[in-house]
Amino acid sequence: MLPKPVRDELQLNPGDSLEVDSSEERVILRPVRGSSRIYKKQGVWVMHGGAPLSEDVVEKTIQQIRREREQGFLGKQK
Repeated sequence: MLPKPVRDELQLNPGDSLEVDSSEERVILRPVRGSSRIYKKQGVWVMHGGAPLSEDVVEKTIQQIRREREQGFLGKQK
């Protein structure tokens, strides 16, 4: 068990994995993060997570976000 301030600083949640390295009298713990990369491209944050989404998935997601935004403007929160 790691102290809460350490977990908070490393942004660890229950079930997260740690990589362990040891050298002489020192133990190093590193959070194991996913293989996704986040970077800024032309001023927009982009996450490269592997296979691209289909056009249908992108269109449905945009429609859903627009519906939720419109409901918020009209005061009809879920």
